[in-house]
Amino acid sequence: MTAHEVQRQESHTPAVTTVFAEDDIPDHIVEMSEDEAALAALGYKQEFKREFSAWTTFAVSFAVMGLLPSIATTMWYGLGYAGPAANTWGWLLSVCFILCVAFSMAELASSMPTSGGLYYAAAVLAGPKYGPFAAWITGWSNWFVQVTAAPSVDYGCAAMILAAASIVNPDYIPTSYQTFLLTVFIMLTHACISSMPTLWIANFNSVGTTINLLCLLIVIIIIPSTAMGEPKFNSNSFAWGIQNSTDWPDGIAVLMSFLSIIWTMSGYDASFHISEECSNASIATPRSIVMTATSGSILGFVLNTLIAYTVRDVPAIVNSDLGQPFAAYVVQVLPQKIALAVLAMTIVCAYSMGQGCMVAASRVCFAYARDDCFGIFSRPLKRVNRYTLTPVNAVWFNTSIGIALLLLIFGGAAIDAIFSIGAIGAYIAFTTPIFLKIVFVGNKFRRGPWHLGAFSLPSGIAACSFVLVMMPILCFPSLRGKDLTLDQMNWTSLVYGTPMLCVVIWFFVDAHKWFKGPKINIEHHMLHHQLPAVEGVAVPSGSAGSAKDSDIERGSVAKETSI
Repeated sequence: MTAHEVQRQESHTPAVTTVFAEDDIPDHIVEMSEDEAALAALGYKQEFKREFSAWTTFAVSFAVMGLLPSIATTMWYGLGYAGPAANTWGWLLSVCFILCVAFSMAELASSMPTSGGLYYAAAVLAGPKYGPFAAWITGWSNWFVQVTAAPSVDYGCAAMILAAASIVNPDYIPTSYQTFLLTVFIMLTHACISSMPTLWIANFNSVGTTINLLCLLIVIIIIPSTAMGEPKFNSNSFAWGIQNSTDWPDGIAVLMSFLSIIWTMSGYDASFHISEECSNASIATPRSIVMTATSGSILGFVLNTLIAYTVRDVPAIVNSDLGQPFAAYVVQVLPQKIALAVLAMTIVCAYSMGQGCMVAASRVCFAYARDDCFGIFSRPLKRVNRYTLTPVNAVWFNTSIGIALLLLIFGGAAIDAIFSIGAIGAYIAFTTPIFLKIVFVGNKFRRGPWHLGAFSLPSGIAACSFVLVMMPILCFPSLRGKDLTLDQMNWTSLVYGTPMLCVVIWFFVDAHKWFKGPKINIEHHMLHHQLPAVEGVAVPSGSAGSAKDSDIERGSVAKETSI
C-alpha cells in the first residue's frame, strides 16, 4: 500500500469509539459511504438497507415510547400508588433524571451508532479485560427488556379492547383466557409486520407515529373541554396532593409511582437499535433520542396533569370492574360516547407502539446473535432474510418467548412483573455503559459529532445516581407485613433476578471461554503496526510491512481497544 493510499484511508476513517486497535482500519473504506465507513470502523459490515431517515427513526422511537397507551397502561402504578401527585410533581421530578439518562445515551449513540448499542458500548468502555462480562450483563439485561416490551404493550392493548366491550355491554366480564388469546393474536400481527422489508416497516411506523401524535393532541384537547362534573377541575391541593394507597410512607409511595413514569419514558433507546438502518446515523440517532425523550417529557406532563385535575375518585378507578384504570377514568369523567372514542384512539396508539417494540427487539436480538450471545441459537438468529433483508428469525424467536411470558396472565399479579422488568432492566442496561464511561474512561472517551460538552460528566452522574436509588424501590410490593399475600407480591426480583443470575453463572461456568464481546465481521488491516495476536492467524515474524497488506477476518484481539 502506498503512502498516498494510507493517507486517503486515514482521512476517511470516522472518529468513532471502536473495538479496533489503534491504526487498524477496515479494507476498502475509501469506497464506502460515510455511514458504511462509520459502521465498518465499528467492526461490522453493512447488512441492512439504510432507509430510515431522521424522521422515521424518531417515528419508531416515539412509537415505542407510545405516550398515550403507556400512560393508560401503567396508570395502576402512578395514580394507584401515590394518587394525583404521581402525575404532577412526581412526573416533573423523575423526568429531570430520565432526561439525563437519555442525553448521556445520545452521546454514546453518536460515538457508536450500531444496532448492538448499549451492549457494544459497554464492551468497548470496559476494556479488553472486563469488556466481555460488561457486554454480557448489559446485553442480556437489555434483551430481557426488549423481549418483554411487546407482550406488555399488547397485553395493555388487549385489556383496553376488552374494557371497551365491557363499557358497551356492562354484563360482559373479560376472562383471563380471552385476554391471553387476544394478546397473542395482536403479537402475531406485529410479528408479520416486523418481518417485512425495511422500507415498508419505516413507512408503517411513520404513519403510526403521525396517528400517535394526532391522537395524543386530540385527547389533550378533549379531556378539559368535555370533562363532566362540578366543578370541572380539581383544586391545586388535590391535583398536586398525595393519596397514598400503599403501606409505605408518602415519600416511598411517590418513588414507587415512578415505575409508571420510568416504563413510559423508556422507548427512546429504539433509535440506537435501528441506527444501522438510518442515514447519517451519528447525527440522526442522538437527535432522535433527544427529540423523543424531550417531547415525551413535555407532552406526558401535559396529559398527566390533565388527568390529575379531572379525575374524581382514584380508588374507584384503580379497583374498577373494567379491569383497566384508564378505561375506568375516561368513563368516570367523560360522556360515554366520547369516552369510547378516546379509548379507541388509545387502542390504535397501543397497537402502533407494540409494533415498534417488536421491531426494536428484533434488531437487538440480531445484534447480540451476531456476536454469539445466544450460544447455539445464535447461528439462525443472526441470519438476515435474503428477500426482505430484515432479521425475520429474530422476530419470530422474540415472538415465541413473548407468548410464553404471556402465560403469566393466568398467575394473577405475576403479569405485573413484565412491566417492572421493562423499567428496572432497561435502566440498568441504559446506565451501565454511562457508568463505565464516567468512572473508567473519563476524558479519554472519543466523542462523536453530537456530544454534551462540559455537561457530559454531571449528566452521567445524575443518571447513574437516579438508577441506583430506584433499583430497590422498583422491587417493593405495595403492601407489607401481615397485609402482604402472594397475590399482592412484587415478583420483579424473581422474574428478572432469576434469569439474570442464570446468565451470570453461565458466563463464569462456560460462556467466558467463547464469548469475547463484539465480533468484528469485516476484513481489515493495520496501517502502521504489526497485526495483534489473532485467534487462528499466525502473526508474521518479519517486518510490519508484510502485515500491512494482510486481509483477514479477525475474531478477538489481545490489544487495548481505541477509546
